[in-house]
Amino acid sequence: MLESRLPTAIRWGAIVKVVCLIALLIAANLLARNYMEVLHFPIRPGNEDIVHRTIMVSAALYALLLAIPFVPGAEIGIGLLVMLGPPIALLVYLCTVVGLSLSFTLGHLIPLSVLARIAKDIKLDRTSKLLKSIEPLSKRQRLSYLADKAPKRFLPLLLRYRYLALAVALNIPGNYLIGGGGGIALFAGVSRLYSVPGFLITILLSVAPVPIAVMFFGTDFLS
Repeated sequence: MLESRLPTAIRWGAIVKVVCLIALLIAANLLARNYMEVLHFPIRPGNEDIVHRTIMVSAALYALLLAIPFVPGAEIGIGLLVMLGPPIALLVYLCTVVGLSLSFTLGHLIPLSVLARIAKDIKLDRTSKLLKSIEPLSKRQRLSYLADKAPKRFLPLLLRYRYLALAVALNIPGNYLIGGGGGIALFAGVSRLYSVPGFLITILLSVAPVPIAVMFFGTDFLS
């Protein structure tokens, strides 16, 4: 009797986990979108302290939301750039780097065995088996294994030029559909295919164009 109930309990446990995850993502998305309204307030003599506090809170919130997969935290950064222009560009740039680094670090610290168990819980059996297979491998062995298992057309090339692929993925329009900056950075950490210095150099370069453009040309192109 107990054994017959066990699969049902596991299935319901997996459903609860997925529902909780979806609820958290929805809540984070609503927070990001609603906070955009807060950024549109008048800047006038006498409210400098409020403006300063709002900027600091917004910058911290931007970094945190950017680190969450499938959350458009970048909208807060764009909102700050549009509202305050060149003076805020460096802060937005630094917060972008911090947010992506936070997501990458979290992915790097999560044991693959935990991810394999989660994948199995939500019936992603092939993903679970793949994670279990690559867990004991070194980075070089993991690259060779994935290249052998991948479709022979594009993925081996992406693995070989993975840092370039990462930079492109972070900058393509609509990357929200593949997890956004936070999801891409999290996956990069989970994969263990990127070194910490290599990842950091990549994001330092790849997220720089917009802040630099704002510094030199203003925010007209963001409108």
